[in-house]
Amino acid sequence: MNAGIAALHAVASKEARIIVGLMSGTSLDGLDVALCRVAGSGTDTEVSLLEFKTIPYDDAVKSQIRQVFARTTVDLMHLTLLNRWIGRLHATMIKGCLAQWEVSPDEVDAVASHGQTVMHAPEFFHGQPMFGNATLQIGDGDHLAVETGIITLSDFRQKHIAAGGQGAPLAVYGDYLIFADPVENRILLNMGGIANFTYLPAAAGADAVFVTDTGPGNTLLDAYVRATYPGLGFDRDAGIALRGTADAALLSALKTSPFFREPLPRTIGPELFNLDFIRTCQTETGTQGLAAPDVLATLTRFSAETIADTLLECLAARGAKAQDFRVYASGGGCHNPLLMRLIGERLPCPIGLTDELGVPGDAKEAVLFAVLANETLAGAGCAFGDRQGVPSISLGKISLPA
Repeated sequence: MNAGIAALHAVASKEARIIVGLMSGTSLDGLDVALCRVAGSGTDTEVSLLEFKTIPYDDAVKSQIRQVFARTTVDLMHLTLLNRWIGRLHATMIKGCLAQWEVSPDEVDAVASHGQTVMHAPEFFHGQPMFGNATLQIGDGDHLAVETGIITLSDFRQKHIAAGGQGAPLAVYGDYLIFADPVENRILLNMGGIANFTYLPAAAGADAVFVTDTGPGNTLLDAYVRATYPGLGFDRDAGIALRGTADAALLSALKTSPFFREPLPRTIGPELFNLDFIRTCQTETGTQGLAAPDVLATLTRFSAETIADTLLECLAARGAKAQDFRVYASGGGCHNPLLMRLIGERLPCPIGLTDELGVPGDAKEAVLFAVLANETLAGAGCAFGDRQGVPSISLGKISLPA
């Protein structure tokens, strides 16, 4: 037997695995690195977060990625070079974390790498049926495997598309395996650049759970702040937005995006919700002269209302009542007090954080990719049914170190 395949078999045969989960989202904040112990598989999965760290991207890294990020026209040479470069950069970050945590790479069974999304293009967005849904993440898994010496699973979103999904959101799989509860009806809401949620009714089977993007989380807020306040990356604690007043005309125009007329589940990214989108809506409504705090107040309300309204739309379609559910939030949006307050005002149910369930909100997505990798390595297959958005599949391509 090939030595790499033998090593893979040995890892898959363990009762528990040490897996490094990685997440770098559309906000381009940096790389989340979660060292997890994952025991069992399927609904018997047990996860312990051993260590966690977010390594910020410096301005030079962000600048390189933004040359190809969510752009319809890019330098193909630069994109090709970045695929290798990001993989090796992430490998260096992993090795740095392991050294800091005094963990040898030999003690780690696998790396689960989401990669860096540079384009997310569901069919409704690009409008070319012959091509279908598409997405692209860079940071090649082979480079991660060779540089770290650790079996690596990567490129998770392609299998989802191959099986009829849109490539996102993938949180539903991990959310169900580690957060579903026999008594409590739950909504797992994640607010990164784009917001999404997983519907987890109590005691439901995997074929009853549901996931969808809602639209912008932080992506419009962060893009507007960077363009308007040089040197700032985001509106810390909503300090700027809290000084403003939401404009009704601009808010109404933002909500007219065709995205919100797509059937659930739907998915999107900064390819649609970006500065050009804001400027177009301002031009249509004659609000180009709005003060920056007023624009940010409007954008924050836009994210909050579309999150809440999509959630209510999902519940109504299933004959469920919002007051019977509890929302557990995660992601960078949890640190925005205005966003959280506005969502709470629109939802007739309690809102907490995933920290209450044992997984810090900032670490949740990296942990979920560790769970997805574990399921691919050791799972017997959990039947999510044959539905749009949640196909029953194993995710991630496997790269051997040598």
